[in-house]
Amino acid sequence: MFTNFFYTLKNFGIPVSMNEWDSLLAALEEGMGGGSLTGFYHLCRAILVKTEAHYDRFDLAFATFFRDVETPEGLPEKIWEWLDKELPELEITEEMRRNHRQLDLDELKRMLEERLAEQDGEHHGGNKWVGTGGTSPFGHSGYHPGGIRIGGESMHLSAVKVAGERRFQEFRTDETLGIRQFQTALRRLRHLTTRLDGAKTELDLDATIDKTCDNAGRLELVWERPRENGIKVLLLMDSGGSMVPYSRLCNQLFTAVNKSSHFKDLKIFYFHNCIYDWLFHTSRCHNDDYTDTEYILKTYSSDYRVIIVGDASMAPSELTRTGGVIEWGQYNDRPGIDWLRRIRHHFEYSVWLNPINKNYWDWTDGAWTINKISEIFPMEELTIDGLDRAISKLRSKHAVSAV
Repeated sequence: MFTNFFYTLKNFGIPVSMNEWDSLLAALEEGMGGGSLTGFYHLCRAILVKTEAHYDRFDLAFATFFRDVETPEGLPEKIWEWLDKELPELEITEEMRRNHRQLDLDELKRMLEERLAEQDGEHHGGNKWVGTGGTSPFGHSGYHPGGIRIGGESMHLSAVKVAGERRFQEFRTDETLGIRQFQTALRRLRHLTTRLDGAKTELDLDATIDKTCDNAGRLELVWERPRENGIKVLLLMDSGGSMVPYSRLCNQLFTAVNKSSHFKDLKIFYFHNCIYDWLFHTSRCHNDDYTDTEYILKTYSSDYRVIIVGDASMAPSELTRTGGVIEWGQYNDRPGIDWLRRIRHHFEYSVWLNPINKNYWDWTDGAWTINKISEIFPMEELTIDGLDRAISKLRSKHAVSAV
C-alpha cells in the first residue's frame, strides 16, 4: 500500500527521495503517525514535502490515494457543552442522506428519540450515545463520516477532507500570478544594473564584516558605489480576442510593472494576435492611436529588455502572410513573423510569456503558431516559475534563431 502511495506522490510531481521515504517508514515504526490517518497525513507532509510550493500537489495526491478510506480519529482536546435537554432540530445534509439513504426523516427522528430515552446523562466520545466527539451518528464535533449533527458546528474533518480542501493552492509556483508576485519577480531585474561610476556612498555590509574579521574585530567600514538604476523595459501585450480570458492576469501584470521603481525607462505597447507594422498605445488597439513598429526599432536601443505577453494563438495566415491581419481597416505590409524576427534580432534581451499552460501548447487550436513563435523567442508560461526563468534569460543575450 505504501509503495503505491510513493508512486502516486511521484506522479503528482512531488520529488520524494528514497532517503525521505525511508525516514517516513522509520517514523511510522516509532509510532509517530499517532495511529490515525490525520496523523499520517501531517507526518507525511512534514517529512516528504520540501517546500510549501508542493503542499497543494501533496493534498491532491493524498486525497486521490486515500479517497475511499474512512477512519475515526482521536477525541478532540476541547469538550463542548452538552446538548440542550429539549430535542434539538436535526440538520440533514446530502452526505447524511447518502449514508442513511435507506431511512426517511421520520425514522431518523424515531431512532434519536429512542436513543435519548435510554441515555441518562451527558456523553463525550464513544460510538453510541448522543453527545460530542467520538463516532456516534448523533451529536456534534464528532467524527462519524455520515453523522447527523445536533447542535454545535461541524468541527473535525477527516484527513482526506482536509487534503481535499486544498488550502495551499496560493503557495504553488506553477500557478498564475498576482500583483505582488509579479512585483517580486520583476524586482529581480535590479540585479542587472551596474556599479561603474559615481562616489562610493553605500555601505557594503558583507565586505565590512569580512574586513572587520580580518582585523581581529577592529571595525573597518567598506563603501561601494550605489547600484545605478539602468534597466530599460519594453512591455508588449496582446489584447482582445483569445486573450480575453486572461485579461485580469494581464491587468495585474500591468499594475505591477507600473508600480515598480526599478526601471530607468518603461514603455508599454499593445497588439492584437500578432505584431505588425504598428504597436498601439492602449489595449483597445484603435487605428488612430499607435506608433510605427519601424520607429520603435530605430528609436529604442538594443539594451532594452523586451517582455512580450500573449497566447501566440492565431490563424497561420495571420502570422505568415502580407495582409494577414484580421482587423477591419488595417493592412500589414510585412508578415507578422517578419516583424517578430526583426524585434528579436534588435532586442536580443527578449522573452515571450504565454498565459496558456505549457502542457497544452501542442494541443490548442493555435499550436502551430505557438511552436513557430517559440522558435524565435524564448517562451515561458506565465507562472511564478516561468517568470523566474524568463527573468534569468533577460540577463544575457541568446543566440537568435534564423528561422
